[in-house]
Amino acid sequence: MINNVDIINLVCKSAAKRIIYLPHAVRQMSRPDRMISATDIRNVVATGEVVEDYPEDARGHSCLILGYGTDGAPIHVVCSPKSDYLAIITAYHPSAEEWEYGFKKRKRR
Repeated sequence: MINNVDIINLVCKSAAKRIIYLPHAVRQMSRPDRMISATDIRNVVATGEVVEDYPEDARGHSCLILGYGTDGAPIHVVCSPKSDYLAIITAYHPSAEEWEYGFKKRKRR
């Protein structure tokens, strides 16, 4: 089983080769209320913290990383490390309505 340190190492290793943005990620990052840049994504990947791990994801092992944009705003990035690239599945600014303080744990419904 891969732990959070191992998955973040895989993410960084894959990102160093190439980052690919899936269409859903591009749509989400380009929304006027979000506007998340590629620089923000690179910062989250390089300095962020894994808050959820999805080893059985249909797209391959993926994870949710919490980091911060250049403006200091929190950003969640869902990504999947591959041997030749890092696939960015989606990215968004987490909502305080859905996440507990610190944006590391989902609120119970």
